[in-house]
Amino acid sequence: MNIQTTPNSLAGAPHIERVRFEVRRRSLQVERSIRLTPGMLRIVFSGDDLHDFASLAPDDHIKIFVPTPAGEIVPRSYTPRRFDVEARTLAIDFALHDAGPATNWAIDARPGDRLEVGGPKGSTIVSPDIRHWLLIGDETALPAIARRIEEAREGSRMTSIVAVTGPQEHLVFDTRADLLTLWAHRSISDSSDPTTLLAILKTISLLPGTFVWIAAEALVTRAVRSYLVEERGHPLSWMKASGYWVIGRADAHEKFE
Repeated sequence: MNIQTTPNSLAGAPHIERVRFEVRRRSLQVERSIRLTPGMLRIVFSGDDLHDFASLAPDDHIKIFVPTPAGEIVPRSYTPRRFDVEARTLAIDFALHDAGPATNWAIDARPGDRLEVGGPKGSTIVSPDIRHWLLIGDETALPAIARRIEEAREGSRMTSIVAVTGPQEHLVFDTRADLLTLWAHRSISDSSDPTTLLAILKTISLLPGTFVWIAAEALVTRAVRSYLVEERGHPLSWMKASGYWVIGRADAHEKFE
């Protein structure tokens, strides 16, 4: 494990650590599947290979390796939603928003089915001293947002704004934080349109010392990030933004520095 502190010349900027792990593949089997909402499916995996699994940040990524109809094995990125090293279990939440190979595999998965998982390569740990969070995303970011909320310290103040297709996709979070949960409703066909998220965001006050975390389709992330920086004057050093997916491109991602 290698820890690197990100240098930051701005006074008062949050402390960030990057922890690197030795990358390895793990062979797991499906233990059970749980339909959380019509569009979100949780699969719990188990296996002795999880004895040394580590994930130190809620927005870590792992790779799962799933078959295509043509028999090819392809990687897809997912959030390790919950894990228990002692019980050797790992939960992954699948947003069923497309008909890709990972979604198809998850829908058809049955107890005993096997899957290989790789990573995470590392964790980016934002200072635990931050008490104010604004979390913005869509269905693909919901597992990371949920994990951030559930792992928050007591006394944290958190606001989440998540774009989903309707009330049937709302989740309830178990947290010690002071949480305000807001949902932006739009159709899947409008997943690259930031309008509904921005409409809610414009009603939100940004307290000093708020760390903003954004993850959605890349065009949405770019629009939300630009609004916060250019119109609200929020400092980039207090923000992490990612394009978790790119419309029209399989397993594509964008990072915004």
